[in-house]
Amino acid sequence: MVKQKVVVKLSLDDAKKRAKALKTAATMDGVISVALDGDKLTVIGDGTDVVNLTTQLRKKLGYADLISVSSGDDKKEEKKENKPLGETKNLQPLVYPYQYSYQYPFVYNEGAYDHYSIF
Repeated sequence: MVKQKVVVKLSLDDAKKRAKALKTAATMDGVISVALDGDKLTVIGDGTDVVNLTTQLRKKLGYADLISVSSGDDKKEEKKENKPLGETKNLQPLVYPYQYSYQYPFVYNEGAYDHYSIF
């Protein structure tokens, strides 16, 4: 099976709910490790049924929101993230040339347009 990492957000108010969440997740089939970070429960397992996990947590705790399911290979992600910050490209801002707009002077001759009155 494929190793996967599941993150579930829970409503954990007290130590009793935390213990119940850890126990429920640990007793599921295929679970390798369980970690609790604040209100987020991280489960790493091999062929773990994600739907069954969230259903059991909802039955026991009342609230469980599935945040993410990803592959359990964190080593590949860490290698991609370690880029030196000093080797960024020197980006030049995009500059548009100034556009001149010439407006022709308009001279209104009052006597020439008197016979076109709308009123």
